[in-house]
Amino acid sequence: MKTIAKRRKTVRQVKKQAWDLFSKYIRLRDCLRTTGCSSWGLCITCGKRYHFKLLQAGHFIPGRYNNNLFNEKGCHAQCKHCNIDLKGNTLEYRRKVIELYGAGTDEELEAENRKTRQFSVSELEEFMEDLKQMIKVMNK
Repeated sequence: MKTIAKRRKTVRQVKKQAWDLFSKYIRLRDCLRTTGCSSWGLCITCGKRYHFKLLQAGHFIPGRYNNNLFNEKGCHAQCKHCNIDLKGNTLEYRRKVIELYGAGTDEELEAENRKTRQFSVSELEEFMEDLKQMIKVMNK
């Protein structure tokens, strides 16, 4: 009887899984922070209230390949209109990042964006375990 070799996951596959979990974490974090409820949250840029499922994890600095992909200070719950249609609504996003984290945080995120980052499968898997634990705690 032949045994089927288990295929190794690629960085790309695990990065996608990590992003899905990170997005859930960010939206849950911001729903709890803005409304105190896990089902509803406010868009960081327009302030409108949306159901958790209608929110997206929008980046202050766009791009899926930069060092800011999994940076909690640079990613927040955003509505589709602000995130996609308004391409991040960046001026208002910048104001909110400064309001939340202090002056200079926007510039720190921009500096981080200039650095390249390579993820390993094991690093991403460990990150996902941490995210699962944080989501579990927030859901209690």
